[in-house]
Amino acid sequence: MSNCPASSSSAATKAFIGVAIGCLGVAAFTMARSKRRHSEGVSARSARGGWWALVGNTPLIRIDSISELLGCEVYAKCEFVNPGGSVKDRVAKMIVADAEEQGLLKPGGTIYEGTSGSTGISLTMAGLCRGYKTVIFMPDDQAKEKSELIETLGGEVHLCRPVSIVDPEHMCKLAEKAADEDPGGFYADQFENESNFRAHFLGTGKEIVEQTKGKVDAFVTAAGTGGTLAGTAARLKTEIGEDRVTVVLADPPGSALARRIETGVLFNERDREGYRVKHPFDTVTEGIGLGRLTHNFTLGLPFIDHAVSVSDAEAVRMSRWLLRKDGLFVGSSASLNVAAIVKA
Repeated sequence: MSNCPASSSSAATKAFIGVAIGCLGVAAFTMARSKRRHSEGVSARSARGGWWALVGNTPLIRIDSISELLGCEVYAKCEFVNPGGSVKDRVAKMIVADAEEQGLLKPGGTIYEGTSGSTGISLTMAGLCRGYKTVIFMPDDQAKEKSELIETLGGEVHLCRPVSIVDPEHMCKLAEKAADEDPGGFYADQFENESNFRAHFLGTGKEIVEQTKGKVDAFVTAAGTGGTLAGTAARLKTEIGEDRVTVVLADPPGSALARRIETGVLFNERDREGYRVKHPFDTVTEGIGLGRLTHNFTLGLPFIDHAVSVSDAEAVRMSRWLLRKDGLFVGSSASLNVAAIVKA
């Protein structure tokens, strides 16, 4: 195990902060100063109670075992307390609010999206809050509890094979096509929609700065759409300073993003000639890692300093460690993020 990543901060004790994705999800953040106490990027006229009012303002907790082990302060942003159970509630809220503001989503309309599940849950709940139907396309190899929950909430689910983004049968292509064919349809497009980035630049980042008073040295998280990493990293670097905070990508098996950060080339060893497999993302993690650059991830490229690859075995061991040592019952993406902090 390594020491905490160094930064130019003069603080004797380094501080890591984590974002919770799914059950707990952890990543290390350093965040920005903001005088606006309730800015989620949503206009006053669109503000409501219910689900809408519960999204965001999540607590920050210290991970005692890892902090003591590494000799620095490691914190987790507990996104599981969002009403939909994940950080994706923030994204869904921003996407819907922006779409309403721009006239892209009208009363009685239908939201379409391709997702590994969490965003589908969040969009379905946002739809219930706003009076929209939701149609979700998701891979058939994801945890069945996700699709079952979406259907329980009233959403419509279409399971499809996990294929390349260039394949017309890819979940995102199918969702976009369905939205185009529906006069009242709106394609959320979480991978490319800049509302994703804004949700974290204006919301998640602001909260972390206020909760830590800006005293954070490093931020570590995985990327799926890239919105959490990019939006938070941009806020950190902008508010705290380019050379005062280190931003690290945590990457699962099969993803090409870590190589892109470290070498400038979007490539994974599994993609080399003679080794390419039909489904390269053979990993226990869900919803993170990519073999392409999304718009949201690209927005964060100027702010990402390093990347750490984490194996499935390391992520699983960390999940058991956190349960045994801290009483934290976390999922695969959360444990992968914590493992990356230890390796960084």
